[in-house]
Amino acid sequence: MNTKFYITTPIYYVNDKPHIGHAYTTILADVLSRFHRTANNETFFLTGLDEHGQKVEQAAEKRCVDPQKHCDEMAPRFTDLWEQLHISNDDFIRTTEERHKKVVQDILQQVWDAGDIYEAEYEGLYSVSEERFVTEKEVESGDYRDIQTLKEKNYFFKMSKYQQALIDHIGSNKNFIRPEHRKNEILGFLRQPLSDLCISRPKSRMSWGIDLPFDNDYVTYVWFDALINYITAVGYGIDEKSFDKWWPANMHLIGKDILTTHAVYWPTMLMSAGIDLPQTIFAHGWWLMGDSKMSKSLGNVINPMDLIEDYGVDPVRYYLMREMVLGQDANFTMESFIKRYNADLANDLGNLLSRVTNLIVKNFDGKVPNYGEFSSQESGMIKTANELSNIISQKIDDMKIHDAVEETFQFVRSINRYLEETAPWKLVKDDKDATARVLYSAAEALRIAAIILEPIMPNRMIDLLNALGTNNTKITWGELQIGSEITKGEPLFPRIQVKD
Repeated sequence: MNTKFYITTPIYYVNDKPHIGHAYTTILADVLSRFHRTANNETFFLTGLDEHGQKVEQAAEKRCVDPQKHCDEMAPRFTDLWEQLHISNDDFIRTTEERHKKVVQDILQQVWDAGDIYEAEYEGLYSVSEERFVTEKEVESGDYRDIQTLKEKNYFFKMSKYQQALIDHIGSNKNFIRPEHRKNEILGFLRQPLSDLCISRPKSRMSWGIDLPFDNDYVTYVWFDALINYITAVGYGIDEKSFDKWWPANMHLIGKDILTTHAVYWPTMLMSAGIDLPQTIFAHGWWLMGDSKMSKSLGNVINPMDLIEDYGVDPVRYYLMREMVLGQDANFTMESFIKRYNADLANDLGNLLSRVTNLIVKNFDGKVPNYGEFSSQESGMIKTANELSNIISQKIDDMKIHDAVEETFQFVRSINRYLEETAPWKLVKDDKDATARVLYSAAEALRIAAIILEPIMPNRMIDLLNALGTNNTKITWGELQIGSEITKGEPLFPRIQVKD
């Protein structure tokens, strides 16, 4: 039975310059979306930009432009990159859109009407960089900059009211927070008394935000605004049919640094508004350079555009999916990128395609040969190929993308071993019928591998399938048509030459 799949990335902060971390999360969401579309599941993939808050206002002032103009000029940095990365999102939301402002105000009004918002004077330590009040313990950690003491009246959301309900929900929904150690992290956080959440900023201090519907002297705290994008995009309060179809989200895909906002703030907001909670919040790790997280302040940020320009988009997508074990941090180095590219893509996959197509062109007039009857030699390959789709589907469901990739490449390597064992370049001298069987089997196995890898490398795998004279076929064995035109082209993945 076909099902729906609604996946979101975080909405990225408009002031950020896109780096490999942004690219990774978005590519991962894209890969998952493409796998689900391949399985004929109705899929909705959302990404976008968070465009309100004090830092945006200050950046605009520094540039002597209106905040909206500033956002409009910054947004293409992300949309252009997503185009370069071949991201297949269904919507790109910006929190400055009128459709979003309306929903934020509707939710605020509902939470207010429920008696879950109150006004109080608060004095505490405020982080401009984080745009929220922080505890003394957080300040002592050294992770927060631009700390100042503020005393002002604000509106607070009774987040603490829903603490036990959230604990109960986590306990009864094992996949609500993944991976398991992130769930335990949140449960540990919830064992302590939960503070109420300041959800407003006085316009006298910061005006770039969405007005509170019950007090227009204040704007909405940026996180209360930003998180609501996930329901705005699927039609909450505007298109009831669409909202009922897509919500709850199947997966919020986030980095581990924004786990608390998504796993505590967001579900308690939804509880207050009487809206179902998302099914899964999945927090992946960070990309590191050496032992350090990539950051602008450290000057170790990798520009995805540079990688794409030098090596192509599909190798970048492949490396990111293959190298990170979801739930753990991963280390990016150019050395490991080149090694992975040359070993997996150039040698295992690219050379296999060249071998198969060259032999068919040379010996069978460039057409997929009639293989006759399969021998026992091919039975193992056929069995593996027919089982591979289910194995990969399970790996994807388990969020073991790196394992899915490795499983597929083990299959690719088995095709290479099969060719080495049968040696069709020698066999053709004595038995052309047997050679036809071998080359058909290798080409068909390669076709199946390409279909599985297409969500990860959508461009080069289409090139591979076109070289085999096939496209829009199923993963089941036997779809490669006898007589299809085989073409030899440029190497699929030219080897990267490493200078000594």
